[in-house]
Amino acid sequence: MTKVNDKTFNKWFNTFILVGMAVVTVVVTALKFRDADSGRAMLVISAFGSLMGVLCTVLAANGRILTFLFGILDVSIYGVMCLVGTRYGNAALHLLYFLPMQFVGYFQWRKRGAEQKEKVQARRLTGKQWLLYGGIFLVGLIAAYFILAALDKTEAAGFVKWLVFLDAFSMMCNIIGQYLLSTAFMEQWYFWIGVNVSTILMWVLTLRVDPDSAFAHIYIVKYSFYLLNSLNGLRIWYNLSRGETA
Repeated sequence: MTKVNDKTFNKWFNTFILVGMAVVTVVVTALKFRDADSGRAMLVISAFGSLMGVLCTVLAANGRILTFLFGILDVSIYGVMCLVGTRYGNAALHLLYFLPMQFVGYFQWRKRGAEQKEKVQARRLTGKQWLLYGGIFLVGLIAAYFILAALDKTEAAGFVKWLVFLDAFSMMCNIIGQYLLSTAFMEQWYFWIGVNVSTILMWVLTLRVDPDSAFAHIYIVKYSFYLLNSLNGLRIWYNLSRGETA
């Protein structure tokens, strides 16, 4: 009975995420389209990429290998939009790391039993692996912040450049999360939650700096749905990885 209820919940939750994201994306795009002027093409492209991204993350949360097909479209489009929006950390991340990792993840999941109708065999990190990836995250965050802060010319100097910090934080969560996703570790979802929260804040602050940004609204909506999906993904993968360690 529990499995039946869980399957039913996932069906309705996935439908809510997919339909809700599609409806909100169309509405936001339509409202912004009239005021976008020369940015209309990018607005439509970013909306399409957002829909591909939602399909990607919903499939990932459910352990389905088709996530990487939609992931190729999502990360390519988002990387270009970040480049246009001067979020250079996320632009480099998506185009130079995320994109090739879609192919790595596909072949890694195949090795762990994932097929079109079969879920991947999930696993969990050991204590030593947690220390390793936690250390990499902290060192990478510090390095990324100072590098991006030196390159950034759009934010006023201060004790902390918050847009740059959020960019660096999201960047490192993405790097660790993508690796753990490609190698089928449950703990990836902690990092995806960090990605989603920091990215929402980053685009909110971007709107404060540039209220005319044509595609920031789309990404605020997109990552709000991603946050809900990542919480469900953590729940699903917790059950998929019971008793499994590296």
